[in-house]
Amino acid sequence: MGATAGAVWGRAEQQDFRSRVRGTLLGVAVGDAFGAPVDGLDLDGIREEHGAEGLTDLAPAYGRRGAVTHLTQLSLFSVDGLIRAQVRRDTGAWHPPTDLHRAYRRWAATQRDWGPDLRRKDDGWLAHEEWLYVRRDAPKALLLGLGDETMGTPEAPKNPGERGAEAAARSAPFGLLVGWESQLVAQLAVECAAQTHGHPTGYLAAGAYAVIVHGLARGESLDAAVQRALALLVARPGHQPVTEALQHALGAVRQGLPTPARVTELMGEGTAEGLVAAAVYCALVGEDVRHGLRLAVNHDGPSAATGALTGGLLGALHGETALPPAWLAELEGRATLLELADDFAMEMTQGPALHGPAGSSPGWLARYPRG
Repeated sequence: MGATAGAVWGRAEQQDFRSRVRGTLLGVAVGDAFGAPVDGLDLDGIREEHGAEGLTDLAPAYGRRGAVTHLTQLSLFSVDGLIRAQVRRDTGAWHPPTDLHRAYRRWAATQRDWGPDLRRKDDGWLAHEEWLYVRRDAPKALLLGLGDETMGTPEAPKNPGERGAEAAARSAPFGLLVGWESQLVAQLAVECAAQTHGHPTGYLAAGAYAVIVHGLARGESLDAAVQRALALLVARPGHQPVTEALQHALGAVRQGLPTPARVTELMGEGTAEGLVAAAVYCALVGEDVRHGLRLAVNHDGPSAATGALTGGLLGALHGETALPPAWLAELEGRATLLELADDFAMEMTQGPALHGPAGSSPGWLARYPRG
């Protein structure tokens, strides 16, 4: 698997990349937090609770406005695992799926421990963030898939019947590996998705979503990024449900004004391919970020996951400054999200200055241990 090339990073490129990294992570979290209060409600239930227009602003979930779910938590650990993979490469060890599995296992510990264990120095700084030690309705597939040290692979996946969107929703960070070829991004996302979601639809939808984010982070249009994902999927066994869902989303753009019914139709049974397709549709037809996210959460399907997937696309496409500032002001964990985003951008653009054969920053290795 490739690494981020160093030669392309002029000052303007670094700043644009950092804005897209921040936008992607904050977008996932904002979409997640926006959808969380109505997750599990159908459209009638949403309108009964929030008025005829549905949900239009942040609302309380888990006792506060701006609360995120397990979807954002896991996206953070995706980033942590990717940075750790780059750092461990100095040792000659280079198998990113293993580093991601270790990161996801650190997340799993937050779901059973009372709080951080500061004696575990190899955990790094993210696993010491106390606010992450809250349970936010993580489904059984995640807890079972990451419940032991055995790592699922596409050949021997965990939960082989699982088609949910949770693996796709934590896959936006893979798309931020802009120095990698898109087929390698897809492969990494697929391999990491199979650690919890072993049905081909579940892990191929994650691969497609990562490739779409990858295109956006490289400056492509959303339509072009989807076409690239479709071209890569064709060679993969079991791709048909995912490619058909994405093609359906592209076709729906030309079918008149967007409605909740159209978003619900794209979602189908609420499995990964339908939610990724609905997110693509909402990002394509949204007049702005707020409108796209409103479309993504006001329907009969899972609102938090669709909001998170849509937010990741819009954040990668437009950067952090396009996100609703009033929502960011109340977003749970915003400081952690920004710190991690900036660390990721710094690692990807300036990694050799932080660690390598010639010497390493002790502070960086304390944050992202090689162990």
